[in-house]
Amino acid sequence: MGQQSVQSLLDDIRLLGGEQIELVEAVRARVMASMPGVTEAVKYGGILFHADPDRFFCGVFAYKAHVSVEFSHGARIVDPWGHLEGGGKFRRHIKLHSLSDLDDKRVDAYLPLALRAANATD
Repeated sequence: MGQQSVQSLLDDIRLLGGEQIELVEAVRARVMASMPGVTEAVKYGGILFHADPDRFFCGVFAYKAHVSVEFSHGARIVDPWGHLEGGGKFRRHIKLHSLSDLDDKRVDAYLPLALRAANATD
C-alpha cells in the first residue's frame, strides 16, 4: 500500500467540516512561508514537516474538535509564552480551535524554536 499524499489527506480533513481544513492549511502556509526549504510528508495521520529528510520537527493533525500542532522535540523548547501542552518525554503540542488561535498562541514564534530543538544534539 502506498503512502497517502498530502492532497488526499487534505481532502479527508475537508470531510470533517468545521474550521479544521482552514486551520491545517493556515499552519502549512505559515511553515512554508517562514521556513524555506522545509518539505512535508504524510505520516501518523497528519502532515509532518522537516528540513532534514531524517528529522521531522513539527506536524499538524486534524481532530474532530481541534487541530493540533505537534512539536517532535517540544520538551527541549523553553516555553516563554506558556502555550505548549503535554508532559511526555519528547513531544509537546498546541491545540487550535479557531484561526485566531494561530496568532493568540504565537504558533509562528514556536516554529523556529521547534526546528532548533530538533536539530539540537544530545
